[in-house]
Amino acid sequence: MQSTISCGLRQLKLTQLPRPSSGNLRHSANRLFLQQHQESAATSSNAACASQGGAGSGGSDLSPPEQHEVLEPLPTTFPPPPPSGSEHPGWADDVWASPLNISRRIWCNRSLNMRRIKAIGFDMDYTLAQYRPETFEKLAYHLTVDNLVKTFGYPKVLYDFQFDWRYMQRGLTIDKKRGNILKVDRHKYVKLAFHGFKPLSREERRATYSGVEQFDFDEPDFALIDTLFSLAEAHLFMQLVELGDAQPDAIPAGKQPADLYRDVRTAVDLCHRDGSLKRAVAADPAKYIHSDPRLVACLEMLRDSGKKLFVGTNSLWDYTHVVMNFLLTGRVGPDRNEDWLEYFDVVITGSGKPAFFSQKKPLFEVHLPTGMLQNTEGGNPVVPIVDADLPRLEYGSSAPKGLTAQEKGQRARVFQGGNYVDLHKMLGVHAGSEVLYIGDHIYGDILRSKKTLGWRTMLVVPELETELGTLATRRSAMVRLQGLRQQRDALDDQIQRLSWAARGQMAGPFPASSTESHQPLQQQQQQQQQRSGTGHLQALLADLLRQRDEVREQHRQQLKEHHEAFHEVWGQLLKTGYQNSRFAHQVERYACVYTSHVSNLSFYSPEKSYRGRMDAMAHEPEPFMDNLSAS
Repeated sequence: MQSTISCGLRQLKLTQLPRPSSGNLRHSANRLFLQQHQESAATSSNAACASQGGAGSGGSDLSPPEQHEVLEPLPTTFPPPPPSGSEHPGWADDVWASPLNISRRIWCNRSLNMRRIKAIGFDMDYTLAQYRPETFEKLAYHLTVDNLVKTFGYPKVLYDFQFDWRYMQRGLTIDKKRGNILKVDRHKYVKLAFHGFKPLSREERRATYSGVEQFDFDEPDFALIDTLFSLAEAHLFMQLVELGDAQPDAIPAGKQPADLYRDVRTAVDLCHRDGSLKRAVAADPAKYIHSDPRLVACLEMLRDSGKKLFVGTNSLWDYTHVVMNFLLTGRVGPDRNEDWLEYFDVVITGSGKPAFFSQKKPLFEVHLPTGMLQNTEGGNPVVPIVDADLPRLEYGSSAPKGLTAQEKGQRARVFQGGNYVDLHKMLGVHAGSEVLYIGDHIYGDILRSKKTLGWRTMLVVPELETELGTLATRRSAMVRLQGLRQQRDALDDQIQRLSWAARGQMAGPFPASSTESHQPLQQQQQQQQQRSGTGHLQALLADLLRQRDEVREQHRQQLKEHHEAFHEVWGQLLKTGYQNSRFAHQVERYACVYTSHVSNLSFYSPEKSYRGRMDAMAHEPEPFMDNLSAS
């Protein structure tokens, strides 16, 4: 017996599974939700998507990835990050930043004067290196499935799962205990929720997440999809929940949704630890990583301005060396060398973020020819010293001092481990506000460095480029939405006021009908007029209610269409209805500035003063409408 189960955007064949009822499946997940863009896909498919790969090599012997169906070329308007219609994504184009080129802009939440920045740091993965999701995420997904089957004892039917990297979205929240995926707004209201691929109704969402129990949507019961690395694992988690509901016997005995998530998370970590993912990327970097012709010019400009540059990555030296060679020198395989180190003053590998920003760990220097680690203690005996006994923390650091006085052409020294004290000492930094750190991980890169050290922060949001492109096409629709919302609110206000007025009249001194004949004629006439007025109010209220319901339905449909223009399932990345999403709230709180790609720095002066928009209270004019009228 065979049946189908909707896992993402494809029909997945599962052997010996009963057909689930239609109510248990996401009805729209059975079709490619990009059908509305087919015409644009036919004209804007690009080389990056056309060269999609399967699970790749990398030392894994999982079921042949070539058996998995290859996705059709995608329209360039769909996140995340968009290869454009040329060899390079849009952020690599040589266009000077201006209000007319919003995809290149750097957006400011908190004023940032670059003249006060002495050192600029870069995360590597999904910051300096933008991965091709149609190949890299697919590779990570299939390697994770292989680990689940071979290491955790999951059934081989998992090999039949179909993965579409476009389905998930960053900023979502995983409810581990209940097997749900949520989109939460900044007030912690759950606007969208799916159990597997089954959408939860408004009543189900409210019963679960808006009752007596209040949720912070944080660990240990929840997990935030806060990096593009998490998209594949989140999609796989949804598929396992769906599989478990349809056929409990297909899931290892006794495993609850929280156990499924833990297994998926561990299987992903094993892909990184066993080297299978890295070996595949090292064998063919161009297949998995976008090249960026503007990156070298960007780094040179920043260094020429007198700023010190460093790399702070959790990847170890061997993989960092592969990726940075490809990005900065174009060298791969045996042609790799260490020339790329000339663009930096210090390189920290294996940093262990976010612990790097708060915990003390041993610092080692990497011997580049061999990759071996060397002590930085200089052969001196290790004497334990309590930090509280030191006048300055850097006195307890074994890091070398004065690495910032490098001549052009010198190569950065490479280290592993350590913490921020070691880095500050090497860079000659005395205050966190002198460091700008650029990363893609809202928690591991941005939040912890901001809250713990006071570093200035730039968040890289690759999906922002397509969001901005879609937003530009939706301006007239946004004006209509705003008008409908105002009309709906005005009708609600009239209805509420008239309802109260009618209630007051109906509660007036109306005598009982049995005694009406004993009332004076003049008083009876007044009462009849009062009843007539009440009847008129009721008729007016009925008409207003009809108008309000029509406007409300129009508004609901147009708001739904607006969000589906960004992503048919999850909507606009940084919005949940009219509210900022929880992800947007974190971006606003912890990222001083944000942009779609690190190379956008090359379109601005390295001494620029970034200034945020004026805050607006509820009683002040809406910036949203001001922006629309000014455009």
